[in-house]
Amino acid sequence: MTRVQDVDSFLEEYSSRTLLRFTTVGSVDDGKSTLIGRLLHETKNIFTDQLASLQGASKMNVGGAPIDYALVTDGLKAEREQGITIDVAYRYFSTPKRNFIIADTPGHVQYTRNMATGASTANVAIILIDAANGVLTQTRRHSFIASLLGIPRLLICVNKMDLVDYSQDAFDAIVEDYTNFATRLGIVDLKFIPISALAGDNVVKPSPKMPWHEGGSVLNYLETVYVGSDRNLVDFRFPVQYVIRPDANFRGFAGQIASGRIRKGEPVMILPSRRRSTVKSIVTFDGELEEAYPSQSVTITLEDEVDISRGDMIVRPNNVPMVEDHFEAMVVWMDETTMDTKRRYVIKLGTQEARVTVHQLRYCVDVDTLSRGESEGLELNEIGRVAFRSTKPLFFDAYRLNRLTGCFVLIDDATNATVAAGMIIQRNPSEELSTAEAAGKERNIHVHAGKVSGAERETRLGQRGLTFWFTGLSGSGKSTIAAAFERYLFDEGFLPYRLDGDNLRVGLNADLGFSRYDRRENIRRVSHVSKLFNDSGVVVLASLISPFIDERQAAREAVGTDRFVEVHVHAPLEVCEERDPKGLYKKARKGEIENFTGVTDEYEAPTNPQLSLDTSVLTVEQCVARLADEFDQRRNP
Repeated sequence: MTRVQDVDSFLEEYSSRTLLRFTTVGSVDDGKSTLIGRLLHETKNIFTDQLASLQGASKMNVGGAPIDYALVTDGLKAEREQGITIDVAYRYFSTPKRNFIIADTPGHVQYTRNMATGASTANVAIILIDAANGVLTQTRRHSFIASLLGIPRLLICVNKMDLVDYSQDAFDAIVEDYTNFATRLGIVDLKFIPISALAGDNVVKPSPKMPWHEGGSVLNYLETVYVGSDRNLVDFRFPVQYVIRPDANFRGFAGQIASGRIRKGEPVMILPSRRRSTVKSIVTFDGELEEAYPSQSVTITLEDEVDISRGDMIVRPNNVPMVEDHFEAMVVWMDETTMDTKRRYVIKLGTQEARVTVHQLRYCVDVDTLSRGESEGLELNEIGRVAFRSTKPLFFDAYRLNRLTGCFVLIDDATNATVAAGMIIQRNPSEELSTAEAAGKERNIHVHAGKVSGAERETRLGQRGLTFWFTGLSGSGKSTIAAAFERYLFDEGFLPYRLDGDNLRVGLNADLGFSRYDRRENIRRVSHVSKLFNDSGVVVLASLISPFIDERQAAREAVGTDRFVEVHVHAPLEVCEERDPKGLYKKARKGEIENFTGVTDEYEAPTNPQLSLDTSVLTVEQCVARLADEFDQRRNP
């Protein structure tokens, strides 16, 4: 076999090994860096020149040991001078069974932010406890952060067993103490191993000095622990990082699969536009794939021409993340400037970017006691639960369900400094914030009832307040039919009022654009205005595209189900384009209008409207006649 073949076979074998990411945490001087140094040394993952350098540096240290293993990761000058870990140190090593990425994190309280950063992607957290000192405040602090970060399993290494004469009683007492604490955090996957990192006991091989321990060594655990279940293979999430367009015949969307699997030919949905398509191909540098998995970097092409850009996400139509403009998260504050609840920060969530404001700081956590307290703003290294509101809807999952699509960072746009990291909570944020806002309003707003009831108004007018909600594509005939129906009702002696989507954007909703958030707010305002008109006995004819089912349902709930009449005005898309009374379709086809319903944005047709009017078949007069029949059945107060 040639040397080239040897290299190729080695690389193939190396790449086929599974990868384990782990972090070491614990109190100061518990031996985290020493443990990592011992692991690297005894698995022969330290180069000869590095070893010589370490032996030379170790002569200056007290103790006379041939190698100070802590120096392997304590690379900063300040770390070596003080004998502590300050920054996160990453090391890579491998054994014949597995590849590893280690994050050696600081133990000091003032470096909590560094510890959180290093532990955020770990499959396993190794928590070291000094056998002579037992479970300390910092041990509890780091365990809480590990649980907060969703690290699925903890390996508790009771270190410095040589200082307690390898006593099983001392080990058992620590196991009992820590287990009682861990149950309060909901941590269940615990493994305890007694070790001496300095002497090498139970680090790579089982130690004869502790025959009472039958749980194996640290390395044995790291090589055999199953981490395949950590990958979320159910919820397909593909944040788009870049659009690849080398020529007119290829348009692909590049990124890394955050979770889930995808196959050629499967249907997908694009967020936030909600347009649907089918996977045409999955392209990599080495060729096309039939199927792709989490952490693979691929380029996906679609069967349809869909407008997609960086920050969008490709998902499955029946498995979508939360799409909200407000949410709650546990936040680790990382900046020396106190969190300002009155200013905006830039949020980066995957490939998405927006601005957020702090809606409410729910509480600050005392990580020493796990108690909650009130706070005006988070300080450096503090952790709290925060409710945010963003300038546009974001799509995300709860952090515990998907660590990649459930975490974010906050950035101060004035200094460009990262000020916080957050983990989104499994909640219904809309309901939570709505409840909080309602509670605040109840304290400060008092509704004054008038002396004329709605029933009296309806009796005086001889009609019942109703809302006819006309929904459909642009060019379907909504406004034309609504105007004709308004004329009919007025001529018959009734009092109607027409609320047209475009007309409202000139005045009441002039401050709104056409983003998903703005369109939702447009519909919300119209629905509440409709309710006010209905309360006065007036019949409202609201004509809006209102493309999504959930938005129309929200309008129905605001107006009142018994007063809301959903009218689906429809025609084939080509017919609507032929009419194109405002020239909007032509502009959308040229790319001059973004998020245009029917072209670059989706329309969700009503599943069970009160009236369905096909304007490619029915005349305006026939549509008005059907509306009149519906009105006659509902008009009496």
